[in-house]
Amino acid sequence: MEYLVGIALALLFCAAAAGLGMDRERVFYPVVVMAVASYYLAFAVVDGRTEVWLSEVAIAALFIAAAVAGFKVNPWIAVVALAGHGVMDGFHHHLVHNTGVPRSWPGFCMSFDVTAAAIVARVMRARARGERAS
Repeated sequence: MEYLVGIALALLFCAAAAGLGMDRERVFYPVVVMAVASYYLAFAVVDGRTEVWLSEVAIAALFIAAAVAGFKVNPWIAVVALAGHGVMDGFHHHLVHNTGVPRSWPGFCMSFDVTAAAIVARVMRARARGERAS
């Protein structure tokens, strides 16, 4: 179920962002990457162990750095970071034993991130060609 909800929410989120024109700002998807990277920090607070917090900060810092590079250098970096975060969700539990992560979170976040990255990539390619993304 978490996979279907993640996909559906990504479709709705991206459609709303595009429909409202919010995604036309260069900063929009890098901020999305920063936001999705921050959730594991909140889960680390729930876990309560310093070593989990520090591990999650290190992982989040990589994605935040990629988001900044996506904003400053090339927006495709943010797309790759969003997809990469989704991939990381699939094996996050092998990196950090964060007991604050809800059981359904990795599947939800993975499906959201990968779906959103695919949609953003399609929209960016269409806009670069001067087409309407549909």
